[in-house]
Amino acid sequence: MTRTLFLLLLLLFTVVSEAQEAIKPRPSPVALVTARYKDTYLKITYSQPHKKGRSIFGNLVPYGEVWRTGANEATEITITRDILLNNTLLKAGTYSLFTIPEKDSWTIIINKDLGLWGSYNYNPRMDELRFTVPTHTIQGAVYEPFTILVDQRNNKAELVLLWDTVRVVIPIQFNEPSPS
Repeated sequence: MTRTLFLLLLLLFTVVSEAQEAIKPRPSPVALVTARYKDTYLKITYSQPHKKGRSIFGNLVPYGEVWRTGANEATEITITRDILLNNTLLKAGTYSLFTIPEKDSWTIIINKDLGLWGSYNYNPRMDELRFTVPTHTIQGAVYEPFTILVDQRNNKAELVLLWDTVRVVIPIQFNEPSPS
């Protein structure tokens, strides 16, 4: 009886130890950004890599190559109603957000393929929308984690991508709901 109890306790201890190890935080944690205007809801899910003393754009994230715009899984953007993204209509739905960083501008890619790990299987034929925006240098500050913000003023907003000393701004306009 004692031996059985000992083996049962040992098994329980092993299971609890393994469960604790499985809950390690990710080096690039998941982050969520949301915005709402009337009945339009916007949600962006992404992972936040950190600078950790590394040279980011043009090195860790090469210029001229498709980037998942974060870490781990490809960044996803969900909108419940049509919006204007950089003055171009984007239909309600869920999309992957990719970018192609360059020194002075970034190509923003809204892609219909979902559930991708990184940009390894990025398919340009699935692009819903593609446009270029300028980059801005952040003076006097360094963003350690890659950060996405939504700066909203009523039906207009800016989707802001920040990392290291780079700032990219994408204009958003929420459409007014149709009268019932």
